[in-house]
Amino acid sequence: MYAIVATGGKQYKVEEGDVLEVEKIEGEAGTVVELPLVMIAGDKAVVTDAKKLGHATATAEIVDQFKDKKVVIFKFKKRKGYKRTRGHRQNLTRLRITKLSEA
Repeated sequence: MYAIVATGGKQYKVEEGDVLEVEKIEGEAGTVVELPLVMIAGDKAVVTDAKKLGHATATAEIVDQFKDKKVVIFKFKKRKGYKRTRGHRQNLTRLRITKLSEA
């Protein structure tokens, strides 16, 4: 069985035991969080109906809070003497999916 969960404005395909990196979710390592489901595919059928998914949950445990690699943004306009350099490191959370429940 697998599911599609939504967090941080993105969607991820997950199964039980998967470890994924998502945009920062508040909490310490070991905290249990529930993620909203967009779709769940079980042994019998695929469920996308919002009313049926209202009771379905994806439970995950926070493994780690960390920062991603630095992304360098460089702006340049030729023959104008305009150069700007900026950097950014995104805060991320590593999650382990512990349980997918259909109802």
